[in-house]
Amino acid sequence: MLRQFFTRLLPVVDALVQEDYELICIDDGSTDDTLSILMQMAKANPRLRVIELSRNFGKEAALTAGIEYAAGQAVIPIDADLQDPPELIHDMFAEWKKGADVVLARRSNRDSDSLLKRQSSRWFYRFYNKLSNTHLPDNVGDFRLMDRMVVDAVRALPERQRFMKGIFAWVGFKTVTVDYTRAPRAGGRTKFTGWRLWNFALEGITSFTTIPLRVWTYIGLVGAGLSALYACFIILRTLISGVDVPGYASLLVAVLFMGSMQLVSVGLIGEYIGRLYVEAKRRPIFIVRRTIGFDSGSSRNEASGSNHGAK
Repeated sequence: MLRQFFTRLLPVVDALVQEDYELICIDDGSTDDTLSILMQMAKANPRLRVIELSRNFGKEAALTAGIEYAAGQAVIPIDADLQDPPELIHDMFAEWKKGADVVLARRSNRDSDSLLKRQSSRWFYRFYNKLSNTHLPDNVGDFRLMDRMVVDAVRALPERQRFMKGIFAWVGFKTVTVDYTRAPRAGGRTKFTGWRLWNFALEGITSFTTIPLRVWTYIGLVGAGLSALYACFIILRTLISGVDVPGYASLLVAVLFMGSMQLVSVGLIGEYIGRLYVEAKRRPIFIVRRTIGFDSGSSRNEASGSNHGAK
């Protein structure tokens, strides 16, 4: 995909940006020829920089690495699968010149995605926005333009387990939106399976709200109230009708149901405790094996004193 991607990207940026610019590519532990192709392209294009991570750290860590190393007055994250059209950068750049701090690229048409993916995405955004005080704009991914002060604000956030969509929304700033039609992947297959998307959604919810924990408090109060009412009913029935032999089947169902509810609540608490555990270790979000195309000794992490990544 790389050569096809740059064939479309380079003419757009060359025609748009009169001053200097840089193209930063993150190799997130690829196992094919991605890195060698990037190295060849970096030799031919002095504006192309390559960051090779020591292993696969995941999409959010790779995106963090790109933001950490980007030095431009405007920064645009974009995937290389061409589902996000490089030509839209013209409109994003124009809005930035008008004074916008953030220009979001919103998918007005997602027919290229499966029905299940479109519907699950719709449910996630609705559920997330009902729970969290940080509003996530619908059908907006990582493809966006950010002003330098927005990038600096994102870089200042210290958390290790990162839900970048939530972080982008949390920092705020003056935001405008441009719409586009999402195209099918030009090649390859997505690594985001249904299971990974579910875990990603859970990560996002537990990153920006504690309401799920509060919900279990209310569930416990409701359960305690119902239990007290049922206890009163049993006492009254015993006083009026005498002792009745209860059914073991209903008792077993009640015990299993309450036990399952308790396991779910403990699992939810474990999600938050796990986040505390990861944050307390303070490990870097990513580790850079080497950089290609940057000036010698100009690692953005070292220069800025950031502890997000390690070299």
